[in-house]
Amino acid sequence: MRTRVIVAMSGGVDSAVAAARLVDAGHDVVGVTLHLWDYPEDGSAAAHGRCCAPEDQYDARRTADALGFPHFTFDRRELFARTVVEPFVEAYVAGETPSPCTACNRGVKIAELVALADRLGASHVATGHYARLGRTDDGVPFLREGADPAKDQSYFLYATPRRELERLVFPLGESTKGEVRAEAVARALPGASKGESQELCFVGAGAGAYASFVEARAKARLRPGPIVDADGRVVGNHDGVHRFTIGQRKGLGVALGKPAFVTAIDAETATVRLGGDDALAASSAELADVVLAPGVSLPLDARVRVRYRHEGARARVEASDRGGRREAGASRSELHATLRFATPVRAVSRGQIAVFYDHDRVLGGGRIL
Repeated sequence: MRTRVIVAMSGGVDSAVAAARLVDAGHDVVGVTLHLWDYPEDGSAAAHGRCCAPEDQYDARRTADALGFPHFTFDRRELFARTVVEPFVEAYVAGETPSPCTACNRGVKIAELVALADRLGASHVATGHYARLGRTDDGVPFLREGADPAKDQSYFLYATPRRELERLVFPLGESTKGEVRAEAVARALPGASKGESQELCFVGAGAGAYASFVEARAKARLRPGPIVDADGRVVGNHDGVHRFTIGQRKGLGVALGKPAFVTAIDAETATVRLGGDDALAASSAELADVVLAPGVSLPLDARVRVRYRHEGARARVEASDRGGRREAGASRSELHATLRFATPVRAVSRGQIAVFYDHDRVLGGGRIL
């Protein structure tokens, strides 16, 4: 009897090749697309990322038809707005830099796909993530980085619980992006030449897109404030802290005659502080909503990535009783932790996710306070 597997299909190259490999392996494949977001009917949709564009469900259907398996689309727009978009806006209003892709995978995609697998009689869920699975000697599954370091997406999946890891399949985990693209072309899959998705799919492209998105949804709560230098002197003014992130150098609206970076954001006073590159170095960080992989406990020593493109830095992770602000729309862990870096790390930002690794194994992670 063939194993039924549902494959998450975004309409892009990665999920198409993942599906093709499952068909080759003899599985009973069912394609599933989650409709997450609608763009304004103003001709601007092409400027957005592709992974949740409404038209992508039709690209996914064409791939399913070409490979000979059924495909279904499920509306999850309300869940996506509540779990991803609203907390994204709230974080920027609070002077934080959120990680919406981790929120989406944690609170929308993986859980919904597993639930849909149950409805469709499938034992497993496959995705086009560049990540891998491993198992301990006693059979407990754990998440691993993908083989392609430039495309690894284990960072976004750090909070996946064991019950969901048991069901997941990552057909692309051992491949590079170049290999996947070449395979799509060789197979003549629909959309084989389709461009890369934006990392953040629901915000338009171009300068100022994030700020414009937040302003459209929270304008009444945004307020101007001062920009101050390292000595506290006012050197300029701004229209809202949502326009700034830690480590930002361009678009500050001031000229100090020397390189300046955003080193602190105080949403309560609407103050943005500038300083030199040396002021961006952090020796520690506080984390909230810490999730640990099965069998992992604190304290631990790990390589810690404090943002998606960060290679990682050695750190000690210790339990902490410090509290923190909760995002709306998702259940959260009560565990807090302190990171103590072996050497200072640049531009550690509130709202971003710190993920812990032992070599390529994901040990857990948490939101930076």
